[in-house]
Amino acid sequence: MEKFEGNGRMKIIINWKLFGILLIASLISAILVLPYTLALSPSLAGIFTPFVLFAQMIQTLVIFSVAIFVGLLLAKRVGFTMPVLEGWLEGRDVGNYLRSIMGISIGLGVLAGFLIVVMSVLFTPVAATFQSVELSIPLWKGFLASFYGAISEEIVMRLFLMTLIVWLIFKLKKTQDGKPTTLGIWIAIMITAVIFGLGHLPITGALTMITPLIVVRAIVLNGIGGVVFGWLYWKKGLESAMIGHFSADIVLHVIYPFTLMLLI
Repeated sequence: MEKFEGNGRMKIIINWKLFGILLIASLISAILVLPYTLALSPSLAGIFTPFVLFAQMIQTLVIFSVAIFVGLLLAKRVGFTMPVLEGWLEGRDVGNYLRSIMGISIGLGVLAGFLIVVMSVLFTPVAATFQSVELSIPLWKGFLASFYGAISEEIVMRLFLMTLIVWLIFKLKKTQDGKPTTLGIWIAIMITAVIFGLGHLPITGALTMITPLIVVRAIVLNGIGGVVFGWLYWKKGLESAMIGHFSADIVLHVIYPFTLMLLI
């Protein structure tokens, strides 16, 4: 990702193939989430003209270009990796590694989704509202939206934000062998999880009035996933966090509403 030239100056090198793959994936996922977004906020359909869509894609392109660039620039410095994509681009056989992380990634993702469903009972006064909204959305739209969470949100929350926070803490405190401290990484995981939760408030505001209870709900429920995905990113790589996030969203947006339909 970076190297030192003969004069001692550092030359920054970005893996542009990896950059391109992540950018294209983020743009595709931003398109896939549109049916779900419009189902949550039907009023947006009237203003979603081709021009608005084009402007939205340009904005997405800029935001994710910055997020991916910074993430790739800092990830190697703090020991975070994308072992599957990096290995594949280098021509290595990554099949065994991918298979080795599937179980824990899917398992923890499903567990996170299940815990979010169970913990939502603590917020019974507003749980019925969100449940009815989830039931009103076709399952295929929830399935497509799961790709946005897995790809776009992980790029912004883990590759960019968590990496940046770890790097900032790393500049202040590091281990004797020049690595981020475990405490520093956990602080970054928790901060990112809280921000991840707060990031869901805008779409929540389209469904119900934002109150202190709604804010706490967003932090607690989404924070569960944020901690799990942050740990997977730290220990197994970004792809593992993406798989975990996708699995959790499938539970929340497909399996859970489908189960409710069967019970009603």
